[in-house]
Amino acid sequence: MRIAIIGAGWAGLAAAVQAVSDGHQVALFEASRTPGGRARAVPGVLPDGTELVLDNGQHILIGAYTETLRLMRQVGINPQQALLRLPLTLLYPDGSGLKLPRWPAPLDALYGILRARGWQMQDKLSLLRAAQAWRRSGFTCAVTTTVAQLCEPLTQRIRQEMIEPLCVSALNTASVDASAQVFLRVLRDALFGEKGGSNLLLPRIDLTQLFPQAALDWLTLVRDSEIHLGERIDLIEQRAAQWRVQGRAFDRVVLAVSSTDAARILDNSAQTAIESAASKMRQWAAAARALRFEAITTVYAWAPGAALSVPMLSLHSTAAAPAQFAFDRGQLGGPSGLLAFVVSASHGERKELQTQVLNQAQTQLGLTLQAVQTLVEKRATFACTPGLHRPPMHVAPGLLACGDYTAGPYPATLEGAVRSGVAAAGAMP
Repeated sequence: MRIAIIGAGWAGLAAAVQAVSDGHQVALFEASRTPGGRARAVPGVLPDGTELVLDNGQHILIGAYTETLRLMRQVGINPQQALLRLPLTLLYPDGSGLKLPRWPAPLDALYGILRARGWQMQDKLSLLRAAQAWRRSGFTCAVTTTVAQLCEPLTQRIRQEMIEPLCVSALNTASVDASAQVFLRVLRDALFGEKGGSNLLLPRIDLTQLFPQAALDWLTLVRDSEIHLGERIDLIEQRAAQWRVQGRAFDRVVLAVSSTDAARILDNSAQTAIESAASKMRQWAAAARALRFEAITTVYAWAPGAALSVPMLSLHSTAAAPAQFAFDRGQLGGPSGLLAFVVSASHGERKELQTQVLNQAQTQLGLTLQAVQTLVEKRATFACTPGLHRPPMHVAPGLLACGDYTAGPYPATLEGAVRSGVAAAGAMP
């Protein structure tokens, strides 16, 4: 079939690669000149004038991201070279915290918990008891339960030093508001799934090169697909059993843009569609507009010789010291002295957050840093709250949607985006 895919973020590219692999003809439309959506490279300059490539936000992957890793290999990226693989580590500057060994699951988690530094025996036992209860329940709970409610039996130290960092990094939603059902799904796949599922995979190359550009090259050079960058789509037209994009006929259309853009396109398109399809398009758009969003702020900072003891370090996060994690970009293929601080579920203005993070680096790491660039993605992810109704994959006959926000078991992560794209491509009859 001839398929139009609108959007060249990770979901759209995953859909395109999978659709072409399944024997379909693909035309890919992207409003930007750069693929990757919210996970792409951006230019930057160090205080000494050195030009460099940053990411529009510091991202990590984990070993449980099986579909992302599969597609990376398919388009010619070697994950062993492009990603630094480390056991799950939540270490703080004083050396306390959790570090798992390179063992099969769940033995790695069991050993890591028992050997965690700075945790009292009551902390460890509360976590082990909770983990056993979660396993007995099949990692399920009532859809109305929040992560904070789920974790009430845990000690305060475990909630603060493990649950909250994991929750905001995976769901980008504070535990008091986050869906326990989705959180348990992440824990199941990461900590109690296949060997290496909990491993941290830290990019050694920029996010555009990590998958988006390789996917475009593969689609163009290997499979001779159509790529239209810098081409914004505002309307799709229904013509009997086909859809028209930019005046051209397609058997199927996949919307792989943000929820806001998808709702806009559907509102425009519903005006000329037949009533049965128009009604479904309006319903889908209404569900997309009902989503709430959370921000992520990444503060890049630099000083000559600045370095962390490990590539990724946990930080004690408060309202005045908002960053949860720090990354040593010098250990990840970037320039020496460059650090990235991540504030998940961030609130406040860019300058204020930047000042707070630089002060946090001084207080917790003993580093005096200069700001390089602070990036605030205000609509980074949907707020992953209990019982959330996410827009479905199927919009109308022949019209599908994919993205990290569409209905599925995962939060708004790269793996969630990729899986949604693969699922959309697989839904073609």
